[in-house]
Amino acid sequence: MRKFNSIITSAILLLFVIHIVWGVLVLCGISDGGNLVLSHLGYVLLVLVFIHMLIGCKLTADSIKAGKRSGVSYFRENRLFWIRRISGFGLLLFLILHVWLFLPVRTPGGAYRLRYFGPIEYAFQILFVLTLLLHVLTNIKPLMLSLGVKSFASVLTDILFILSVILLIAGVGFTVYFIRWQVI
Repeated sequence: MRKFNSIITSAILLLFVIHIVWGVLVLCGISDGGNLVLSHLGYVLLVLVFIHMLIGCKLTADSIKAGKRSGVSYFRENRLFWIRRISGFGLLLFLILHVWLFLPVRTPGGAYRLRYFGPIEYAFQILFVLTLLLHVLTNIKPLMLSLGVKSFASVLTDILFILSVILLIAGVGFTVYFIRWQVI
């Protein structure tokens, strides 16, 4: 199950990068976002994240059961494990809000519009990016280990840097989008 989860996670990361780059172009007004193939990538990404979440819940439940059987939880020693799980749960909440916020709604006139993007929505999207950064940064090493990458130490810093820059770009995209909403 862990190997399957690592394959799903790799696919999530790839689609995630495409989603962010394309989404930032749309949020900044550079692209109209009309490409049907790219818009469906978000739905595929959502399904993969849901599968990843189900596997994570199963593995977490197994860990909790093992802790109860042994009679000791070692919470302090397993801080990183719990950071991964709690950030994943936080991501789920922010993801639901993200999907709700960016799904177009049909107006009475038949046109499609996006929901209002004010300060509260902006704050939640920035928190979404920060939680995603925490989740990715704490999980990239186990992902590489589960994929069998033996000499990951040399590329780990590069991967973390690239993912951090991509998430920074996502934050910039949300900031530009927020500013565009305030100017309109």
